[in-house]
Order: sequence, then structure tokens, then C-alpha cells
Amino acid sequence: MSLFGKIFRKKEIELEPCDLSILGTDVHSHLIPAIDDGAQTMEESLELIAALQNLGFSKLITTPHTMSDFYKNTPDSINGGREKVQQKLQELNNDILFESASEYYVDFEFQNDIGKKEFLVFGAKYILIEFPFMEAPKNIEDIIFQLQLQGYNVVLAHPERYLYYTLKDYEKFTQKGVFLQLNLLSLVGYYSPEVKKQAEKLVNADLISFVGTDCHNMRHAEVLKQCFTNPLWHKLSQSEKLLNKTL
Repeated sequence: MSLFGKIFRKKEIELEPCDLSILGTDVHSHLIPAIDDGAQTMEESLELIAALQNLGFSKLITTPHTMSDFYKNTPDSINGGREKVQQKLQELNNDILFESASEYYVDFEFQNDIGKKEFLVFGAKYILIEFPFMEAPKNIEDIIFQLQLQGYNVVLAHPERYLYYTLKDYEKFTQKGVFLQLNLLSLVGYYSPEVKKQAEKLVNADLISFVGTDCHNMRHAEVLKQCFTNPLWHKLSQSEKLLNKTL
């Protein structure tokens, strides 16, 4: 661009900051100490919870990983950890609503447990699931159908990060009753430019039903502040499809 163009170019419109309070509830985070790759100590957990409150949340549904190979969490281990955090919050007179579910990795063990074990859910029996990042899971349509037969409402975590799927694929998922949960970090390019582009497509197609922080650490909490003036977040915050505020 010429010097003349730089001097006289139209100034970009700056958006007024919009915090995350319009959501009310965060449906995806990793805040229970030492049971997955999120918070590792009670102090870190409390620090992250305070940071999310400052971003505008009044309720947190934390969702530790359940993965057969890495994080062998159970409802007892997750709920037990959540109760310890709740006790500390009470001691600090912090009245934030703090609940727990899980982020279930779709693998053979998970598929085998459908109909045999109860899964942790939130709201209207929403179950949060995640896929491998490198390739699509086999028989996923059948897995989703089996979950729905058990009365679960399937929520797919961070669909923008599965770059092997196209927008048409996600349209088919939603037509089959799957709810899509987008990570706010994706809107600011935290994971990669490609993930940000996929997120933009999903937002513009109005396919997102839930958003979450997927907060694991203070680095995530700091980057989330960039959403406040992000055009995609401003657009998404006005969507009538968002269900966070119903929880």
C-alpha cells in the first residue's frame, strides 16, 4: 500500500467490548484438579474459576476428559473432585454455580458402554463427546443413533477443530439432531488459521448451539479476553440458537 493510501485509508470500525455474561453458563472446561490435562492443583482451579467469573460467567459446567487410554475418569471420580472444589468455593464465599459433566472421547470402550453405563450429562440430558483430531471415528452415525435411543442429546465438542469434515457434513449432523459446541478460543485463531476459518463458516451458517471456553489454564483465560471485540463473537452472541443461557 502506498504512503498516501496508508494515510487516507478508512479507519476500521472498533467494536464495543462485549463480555461473555450474555451466555450465563460455560459448558466446556477442565477445572477439577489433577484428573486430566486441565487444572493440576486446587489453587490453580480456584484461580481459573475466578478468571472465568471475571469474563462474565455466572455458572460453570466443568467437563473433565473421559478417555480409555489416558484419563480413566468415572462419574465418582469427577463428582468427587467437583464436590471438593465446591467446598473450597463455599469457604471463600464464592457463590458461582459449579457443576460437572464430562467430555467423552469416542473410542471402542465408549461405544461399548452405551446402554450399559450411565454417562454424566448436563441440562436436558446433553452429553458432550469429542472425536479424534486426525481422522473421523468409524460408525459415528450408528454411535450417535445409539446414544439418542438411550435418550441422550448429543453435543459435539469443538467441531471446528475436525478439519476432515466439511460444512455439509456438519449440516448433516445437525439434521440428525446433533448439537454443535464451538470453542471461543477458535474465534481468535488460538489453534490455527484453518480452525478459525472453519469456525467462521459454522458461525455464518448458524449451526452453533453451544459455545464453551474449553479452558485448561490461565493462558486460555487470558486469550479469551480477545473475544470481547471479535466480530465473530459479536455475531454469535446475537444468535437465537445459542442454548447456554437456557441451562
